[in-house]
Amino acid sequence: MKLVFAIFLLVSLVLGSSLLQITMAGSSFCDSKCSTRCAKAGVKDRCLKYCGICCEECKCVPSGTYGNKHECPCYRDKKNSKGKPKCP
Repeated sequence: MKLVFAIFLLVSLVLGSSLLQITMAGSSFCDSKCSTRCAKAGVKDRCLKYCGICCEECKCVPSGTYGNKHECPCYRDKKNSKGKPKCP
């Protein structure tokens, strides 16, 4: 019984870590769109982080480095806990 439990624990640990890497990897679509969007940002790492989060949830990123949020309503309407726009 202890052996079965140990094997189950080991298998779930391996599967869990591989799924975590997949979710944290990001997509090439979002990476390329966000690098364009954040090209002129003052705090580039923060811009890339939040753009990536918004892109994964909304599946789109507005064109250009600023504005054009009408192209992606989901991206435009995301708010942080203070009620301000979440997506750059």
